[in-house]
Amino acid sequence: MARAPLNVARRPDPITEPPLVRWILTGIALLFLSLFLVVPLVAVFYQALNKGLGFYLESLADPDALAAIKLTAITAGIAVPLNLVFGLAASWCIAKFEFRGKALLTTLIDLPFSVSPVISGLIYVLMFGAQGWFGPWLQAHNVQIIFAVPGIVLATIFVTFPFVARELIPLMQAQGNDEEEAAHVLGASGWQIFRRVTLPNVKWGLLYGVILCNARAMGEFGAVSVVSGHIRGQTDTMPLHVEILYNEYNFSAAFAVASVLALLALVTLALKLLAERHMSAELSDARDVPAHAGPVTLPAALSSVSSSASPSASSSALPSTAQPQKTQASQQHPLKQGEL
Repeated sequence: MARAPLNVARRPDPITEPPLVRWILTGIALLFLSLFLVVPLVAVFYQALNKGLGFYLESLADPDALAAIKLTAITAGIAVPLNLVFGLAASWCIAKFEFRGKALLTTLIDLPFSVSPVISGLIYVLMFGAQGWFGPWLQAHNVQIIFAVPGIVLATIFVTFPFVARELIPLMQAQGNDEEEAAHVLGASGWQIFRRVTLPNVKWGLLYGVILCNARAMGEFGAVSVVSGHIRGQTDTMPLHVEILYNEYNFSAAFAVASVLALLALVTLALKLLAERHMSAELSDARDVPAHAGPVTLPAALSSVSSSASPSASSSALPSTAQPQKTQASQQHPLKQGEL
């Protein structure tokens, strides 16, 4: 065969921008990030260390600062696990099942995104405050929610509970139900399907949602400010303590505490990038699986499920290769060929 001429002019790619345009757009993006992200971050650490390392450590060792750090850790330690359980259950229910009220549940999950955190804090004051709906009953039983740790935890849970569910729902929907159905055919129980099939497939998306939830829980200001009462050393989280120090013109101490939040944000960003990379790989793998991929092969998760299932269930679900081919073709199977 004759070779194609080498001097044929290539047509320009219509979706490729000229190099000058790419450099201009890249420069604008880098300039924007430098002015609004890098420079403020550097300024925080510069102001925190402005009076020396000794003053920096002394500001962090202050009893009020330690109390604020402790309260922030307690609040995140309660809110994040609860949101993890709720988000995992809600996403599994929405992505894997069809039921009446599914659209309403999805809308309610997005409610904290559309409501101002200050408004959510005022709602808790209206419900549990001294003049609120349950205020007299709580006072009669000596239970304090507003201006105490329970109110801070409730406000934090409200503003952070969509993060886990919103990361898991699209991931579970992209993966489909094929593996869960195959595990059910092999005789696995609902708990076995969730623990050995569903949960391993969404572990990176779950970690991604937990990281975002934890970052928001530690840095929440609006809702916590309304319900905390700003009791120094008792109901002040780290963002509230930074505000108090700044209003007292104790700038170096305020930036010292703010630098701890900045360090936590950098660690969160690194973990977020790691989880996002793995989650993107899982999404692309789930979308690139062909509809008919030839012979059915069991994943490792389904193999472990089949080994723990009863022998009778396994033998009834998958016919033995020793049986005649005609029998296999006539046997009814709940899954279509190639769905695994």
